[in-house]
Amino acid sequence: MAHVSTPSVRGDDTAEQRKARGAFFTPSALCDYVVDWAIRSADDLVLEPSCGEAAFLVSAAQRLARLQAASASPAAGELHGVELHEDSATHALGVLRAAGHDARVRVDDFFTVEPHPVYDAVVGNPPYVRYQGFSGDNRTRARAAAMRAGVSLTGLASSWAAFVVHSALFLRPGGRLGLVLPAELLTVNYAAEVRRFLMERFRVVRLVLFTERVFPGVLEEVVLLLADGFDEGPTDHCELYQARNVADLPQAVGRLWRPVAPESKWTASLLSTDALATVERLTEHGQFGALLEWGETTLGMVTGNNRYFTMSPADAERHGIGEAELLRISPPGSRHLRKLTFSRAAWQRLGAADSGTYLFRPPGAPTPEAKQYIASGEAVDVHHAYKCRVRNPWWRVPLVPPADLFLTYMNADTPRLSTNRARVHHLNSVHGVYLRPELRTAGMDLLPIGSLNSMTLLSAETVGRAYGGGMLKIEPKEADLLPVPSSELLLSARSELMRAKPHLSRALANGRVTDAAEIVDEVLLVRRLGLKATEVAALREAHAELNARRVARGADPRRVR
Repeated sequence: MAHVSTPSVRGDDTAEQRKARGAFFTPSALCDYVVDWAIRSADDLVLEPSCGEAAFLVSAAQRLARLQAASASPAAGELHGVELHEDSATHALGVLRAAGHDARVRVDDFFTVEPHPVYDAVVGNPPYVRYQGFSGDNRTRARAAAMRAGVSLTGLASSWAAFVVHSALFLRPGGRLGLVLPAELLTVNYAAEVRRFLMERFRVVRLVLFTERVFPGVLEEVVLLLADGFDEGPTDHCELYQARNVADLPQAVGRLWRPVAPESKWTASLLSTDALATVERLTEHGQFGALLEWGETTLGMVTGNNRYFTMSPADAERHGIGEAELLRISPPGSRHLRKLTFSRAAWQRLGAADSGTYLFRPPGAPTPEAKQYIASGEAVDVHHAYKCRVRNPWWRVPLVPPADLFLTYMNADTPRLSTNRARVHHLNSVHGVYLRPELRTAGMDLLPIGSLNSMTLLSAETVGRAYGGGMLKIEPKEADLLPVPSSELLLSARSELMRAKPHLSRALANGRVTDAAEIVDEVLLVRRLGLKATEVAALREAHAELNARRVARGADPRRVR
């Protein structure tokens, strides 16, 4: 007999409400795959949190029945579920009852259910509710539930992250966790502590990746998390399986993969076997190293109000502000930094076109003209902006020295390095790279050229993060990890790279980044490092796939919210 426990009534549960809370129900073949892996004995105790319409409970009941018949054992497992909405729970129990299965379903908020570590397997498909719709008491309860396991989630975390952690706490030692999760598990910063938790607490962490969409009509990418041996960790690697679609799951072949650190992004796990092998070869043998080995990447100057503080030459003349009270800067934004070099001539052309090539920054007591400009800012409350009011005087922006290289950090295609030959300062719309003294000449001459290779372009997709509109954002700490050619490799190819520079400049001027990469690939990867055409092709294909994945996710309005 099926049972429903209802400590509180949640009211009607419509299809639209289920969609709003991210409750997309799982294909039966996918449930069977997860359940067949997770349930291994006829007497297993099984939990499905957020059980919805009991897709996993039905599959689990069938699995237990088969195991019991095969073992001829009198022992029988038990099925338990938790569901927020009573209507869904009642429907789920009706489905189970019609199929002749027994289960207990509790109607409650899963995050308020006290975890008792008794279950052999926890399986399910947690709701995918992004932080914009996951707020107030719901978020507070979720974060508190995760904190029971010592996992601190940020306010940007979606609902599934807390579900993973809280679900694991219901497992007995050695228990198994089988969940359908968004591929964000691999890629987003807020999941760092979830990744660390999984690798520290489980003996085996298996990820099953798909190249096609799993849910009809929903473009959210998913990954199967199959974690075995709770409280028998840690592990230093993941088992990666890749399938084309659900029907292809039985043919999926596994391989081992070690992330740089448990909490680091697992985006590299999305690479094909061939691409991953090539990446590992290039990094393990020292031909490529982190950008941090060349120097430090830092944020630019923060004004608090770029419109007020930046001036074109014409603006400065109109206000009577002389160069002694101005700082030469790269104008806000990074559109002008898509070439290999930012020259003094380029800076002058931008100023002539009325771009903000100066920063208002009197170094000492302001002149009468500067005082008048300061007063005009106070008249419109510029000094009340947070970054302004916390400094004294409010109108003196903290100085950051001119960088050797600029690194674009919001990118439709890929992050670009540009040599700062203009020797101007920069704002926080770009990053500055300060090269080590012994590498400064080589870095300024060669690194913007050498970084235009398929290995670095691919790696940018794995160390950066997808942002609104499909943009690729890279923060300084992420940039520090970006694999770029070693100084030895670039110096050995200096003459070839310098000869290629005019061709690269033309390609970049016409927006043909991939054409530029092909030129650099030929010099560095093929001629210098001896990569085979198939290995280079694997890098290019992987880069194109991750780039397309990012752009599609940013542009698609039907993603699960």
